[in-house]
Amino acid sequence: MRNLRMGSIILLMLLIINQGLTAKEGDELIGKSAPKWGMLEWMNSQPLMLNALKGKVILVRWWTETCPFCSRSAPTLNEFHDTFEDKGLVVIGMYHPKPPGPRSQKALEKAVKRLGFEFPIALDMNWSILKRYWLAKGGHRWTSVSFLIDKRGIIRYIHPGGDYYNGKDKTRTEPQRDYDELKAMIEKLLAEPSQSKTKPSD
Repeated sequence: MRNLRMGSIILLMLLIINQGLTAKEGDELIGKSAPKWGMLEWMNSQPLMLNALKGKVILVRWWTETCPFCSRSAPTLNEFHDTFEDKGLVVIGMYHPKPPGPRSQKALEKAVKRLGFEFPIALDMNWSILKRYWLAKGGHRWTSVSFLIDKRGIIRYIHPGGDYYNGKDKTRTEPQRDYDELKAMIEKLLAEPSQSKTKPSD
């Protein structure tokens, strides 16, 4: 009886450890409604409101001009915009300056041009939207986070920060893995109907 009880305890501990190892940062937000971002200043676009984008899949990436991870991920954002815009994807770059505060319009235009961004850019100058989506939840290491929101306005995928790109890297496998994962999730969400009566499967 004691051996059986000890075996059950060990199995439970292993399950808890495994869940901790496989859980991704931000998983607690998956399946929740994406927060509204309200009135912001925009570049490359008229102001966009989250409610008006229902029926679209939305990829939101926070970025800044001094972030090397953002620069390395920029070609992927441009690729996804070019490849999937006609299929219903809206890529939004949420600019958040470091440190928070005003930036000149000329500096912003220069950064957008250097990275080749032609998709909508929202200016989260005081990080209010970043805090609402991510930092207020606590314990997050990165600000260069990406959210993938489905056609009903539900958060379905989160990349917790860093870079993702398509290309072999002898020293790091994570960027390619994350690129493949994000692209596959975009294709999956684009294939889903706009109005689903069943709970989405992740």
